[in-house]
Amino acid sequence: MRQYDSHNLVVHPGNLASWADHVLDKSITSPPERVLYPVVVEVTPELAGWDYISFQLRRLQANHSWAFTTGDREMAIVVLSGRLGVILSEAKDLSASHHWDHIGERDSVFSGLPYALYLPRHTSFSVNAEIDCEFAVAQAPTDQDHQPRLVTPRDIEIEIRGGDHATRQINNIIPPGFPCHRLVVVEVYTPGGNWSSYPPHKHDIHKVDQAGKILEADLEEVYFYKLDRPEGFAFQRIYTAPESPLHRAGFPIDAVLLALDNDVVLVPEGYHPVSSPPGYTTYYLNVLAGSAQSLANSEDPRYTWVKESYRSRDPRVPIYDVMHR
Repeated sequence: MRQYDSHNLVVHPGNLASWADHVLDKSITSPPERVLYPVVVEVTPELAGWDYISFQLRRLQANHSWAFTTGDREMAIVVLSGRLGVILSEAKDLSASHHWDHIGERDSVFSGLPYALYLPRHTSFSVNAEIDCEFAVAQAPTDQDHQPRLVTPRDIEIEIRGGDHATRQINNIIPPGFPCHRLVVVEVYTPGGNWSSYPPHKHDIHKVDQAGKILEADLEEVYFYKLDRPEGFAFQRIYTAPESPLHRAGFPIDAVLLALDNDVVLVPEGYHPVSSPPGYTTYYLNVLAGSAQSLANSEDPRYTWVKESYRSRDPRVPIYDVMHR
């Protein structure tokens, strides 16, 4: 097991272990600043010290492309800005649609609802940038076969969760019940001065009741951050419970993290609330995978009373028009 702390729980842009694997011009043998890096930040299971989630933030200039094969992993591509097309060149079942154009329409994550594409294992594809674009790529291992599926703004279930200064907006992109194996993907917007993932909750032990209903799933999670102004930041605390496996093994976590634009925070275990400073809207993309395709969690019982004190919901959410889609 690994001892996690404030240093290894945050992954910053430019962290690539092997930059040469991601450089477009393979004749370049040293990493000068002018080199175009299509991968901005990356998390692998080896880097994170876990079993399931791989994550990348990728950029493509207009009329450029990226080709990849999912192998033994299922994948979600979430368009953060710009517009792209995807062509499948090989898949287990190409009877369904295997060519999508005009995926994406928002200028940034702060201007509208997302498009996303789910791709099953053993799928070869290419992403073609129709205009400059930025997209997240999430993967998790699977032994199941599912159909490719395009997710459009019309498909997004929007929740306004919490109350008072814990009000936030959730966009469910790949929610529990989506036809896939492990991946769960959501976006969260936290207005300035508010908290989210609050009251603190965790999902690090798989628990079921006598009827087999999942009470808590054992899930890894990443928080990929964007702030609506470049100097913005957020704080996130990660702390384990006495029953958390790392805590019981003698590797407890209790860290407060500073998250900047395009940072990725790792949540291997423990509770993980977020605070958004006044004046700044905090966005994060959550990717979860583990023992079930579920969001079942346990809240820290010391703070659940807060939910009974809410008097209203923050009128700043949703942060953009969600009626016309």
